[in-house]
Amino acid sequence: MPKRTSSTFQKVNIRDIPERQYRKEGRLGYGKPISEALGRIPDSTDLDTRHPFDAEILRVPPKTIPWRYHSHSAQWEFYYVVSGDGVVRHAGGRSQIGSGDAFLFKPGEPHQIINESDMDLVLMVVADNPVGESCHYPDEAMWIVKSPERRYVVQHPERNS
Repeated sequence: MPKRTSSTFQKVNIRDIPERQYRKEGRLGYGKPISEALGRIPDSTDLDTRHPFDAEILRVPPKTIPWRYHSHSAQWEFYYVVSGDGVVRHAGGRSQIGSGDAFLFKPGEPHQIINESDMDLVLMVVADNPVGESCHYPDEAMWIVKSPERRYVVQHPERNS
């Protein structure tokens, strides 16, 4: 893929981006990877092709959770609720969210999106895109450590005692 220059204008329309399904261990969500449609290469360490942020439209079907309760080591995440109602689980408890709400999680703040309603919950998610990011899953006392070449799942040492 040729390297893009700053003078190259690129545009996509959300409706033309196919949804990607996230399904694992009872969790379900759908994402439209906007940044990838604009040329982002997720595993690249070249900041020109990696992009400084990652944007996605996340659709959470009724009565589902797209991912585990987790925190990021270095990544910030901004959320804007496009439509629907849901719940955010965070270190301070649970908060209701609805259309028009915006919220932010900084590195080290655990969070989880939950749709307990009977309608889709749709959010715009924008995350900065740090190299060397890892995730912590407090409920499982587990870390996932990423690098461009490999991914490791490491059990937290306190769980071994």
